[in-house]
Amino acid sequence: MTAQAELNQAAELEKRFNAAQKMADQGAELALQHFANRDDLDIDVKRHPQDVVSEADKAVEQKIRSLISESFPEDAQLGEEFGFVDGSTGYTWVIDPIDGTAPFLNGLPGWCVCIAVMDKDGAAIGVIDVPVLGERFAAMRGKGTSLNGTPVRVTDRFNLQTGMLGVGANDRVSPKQIGQMFEDLMSAGVSYTRYGSGALMLAWVAAGRLVGYVEPRMSAWDCMAAYCLIEEAGGKILPFPVADNPSAPYPVLGAAPQVFDEVLNLTNLTQFA
Repeated sequence: MTAQAELNQAAELEKRFNAAQKMADQGAELALQHFANRDDLDIDVKRHPQDVVSEADKAVEQKIRSLISESFPEDAQLGEEFGFVDGSTGYTWVIDPIDGTAPFLNGLPGWCVCIAVMDKDGAAIGVIDVPVLGERFAAMRGKGTSLNGTPVRVTDRFNLQTGMLGVGANDRVSPKQIGQMFEDLMSAGVSYTRYGSGALMLAWVAAGRLVGYVEPRMSAWDCMAAYCLIEEAGGKILPFPVADNPSAPYPVLGAAPQVFDEVLNLTNLTQFA
């Protein structure tokens, strides 16, 4: 790539990064409005009783998609509620309008609005807004990760015994396999936690609050924004093959470098690929 091409690419990313934050502002505002009136929301079950969606999820995703279409009509879009729409620019927006729908519907703060932009090299932009907690995590390739404008890094202080590991599970993996994973973590003396939203716990890895986060199966919209956050904060991630099938779930791991391999081995995560 020539120097001019690199400059052009950086300018395109910067333009999308600024836009993503404005989109997150509007998406978070709309989500909060629905959160305040959550008892009146229509709720549907998707493929499993634990997998629910509300009219708030759909409304927020539609809002963000419309903003993308206005500013970047040739970019591809991938979202949890309305699937994949191809584009021609090499950029793909990845949207999870409300990650943590169950906490959202039950009045808990553990949910967030996630927006990512991917290119041929992976997640290049990540923005995660946590409206109830008043926190905004943001990253762009080569520019580091910030929390409410202040730079953050993954922890270099804690390990799996002194820090905390975030964990997630869902119906895509058998209860027996999940039970074995938890048993192996407990046997190794790992302190772990689960907080409703996998995307939010991944963001906490980037901010140094958790040493890592692991889940046997997640979708791209659950993790792409946070993957950018973690990499830009000095962490490591398990590659996610979005190009193979944009909507397919895969194992997810994001962690501080000093614990990454240990978590990968303890959880035998590759068995879920």
